[in-house]
Amino acid sequence: MTERDSTFDTTAELLGTITTRLGERLSHVRPYGAARPTPRPTLVAVGHGSRDPRAATTLAELADRVRELRPGLDVRLTHIELNPPLLPEVLADLAAPPTAGAGPVSADGPARTGDAPAGAPRAVLVPLLFGPGYHVKHDLPAAVAAQPGGRVRIAAPLGAHPLLVEALVDRLAEAGWTSADSASRATGIVLAAAGSRDPEGLAAVRRIAAALSERLGGTPVLPAYASAAAPTVPDAVRALAASGRHRVAVASCFTAPGRFASGAAAHAPWIAAPPLGDHPALARLILHRYDQALTTPATAPTWRELASA
Repeated sequence: MTERDSTFDTTAELLGTITTRLGERLSHVRPYGAARPTPRPTLVAVGHGSRDPRAATTLAELADRVRELRPGLDVRLTHIELNPPLLPEVLADLAAPPTAGAGPVSADGPARTGDAPAGAPRAVLVPLLFGPGYHVKHDLPAAVAAQPGGRVRIAAPLGAHPLLVEALVDRLAEAGWTSADSASRATGIVLAAAGSRDPEGLAAVRRIAAALSERLGGTPVLPAYASAAAPTVPDAVRALAASGRHRVAVASCFTAPGRFASGAAAHAPWIAAPPLGDHPALARLILHRYDQALTTPATAPTWRELASA
């Protein structure tokens, strides 16, 4: 008997093995030969929320941009406060068990989050925030922990990434900034952000300012804050003027219009860039944070398992 013959004692055993393996392969094939899509966790973009009606509309446009870049991915927008849907509502919906017999929305559409393999995350929260402040460290993990029945990862905030810098530069260019301004000794930039009492949150904004300065050939970029931290935008403008930089632009480190963004722009002595909005680079950064959260080992506080039944 050859080694091949010893593997299968009988023809029936050989046929049984072939049948089993063929069945395993066919289980991954949908009708008409279409491969069964692997369920992907829902991307939940988490905005802060604002009383300015333009804010929710702008973030909805940003979410649409993310959907365009990743067709078939379930992308949902939620807010920490002020604007519906609020984060607990979205988490409750994601944690709900799937309807019996429910399958993917369509052959080409996203599978329901309830169809995710056991142990896999059902969703990834991507904070539309720039640093690891109170909302990222406390509000998001608390909301996840309070909602049993699902599995959620929390991605890193947007942070000092080249894609964010690309969006900031483009918005400045829209406001009137040119390459000649980058080379001028009379210009400077104030990077206006919301502000935070968390030192790590402030450090993140400083890193963004440094990256923007490098991208613009060394143009001085001073971070400034609309609340909770110093310097304010007027203070930063005065500091640049004191150093001989009298043509000062304000860059908007805000995802959407609102009270803070409008207040910062009002203090611009020269030009003020609009909020980042649905800039394509920002949409790509959101997808990058989503992918990063799924490929990075799950460690607290960026990973939270919701208790499952």
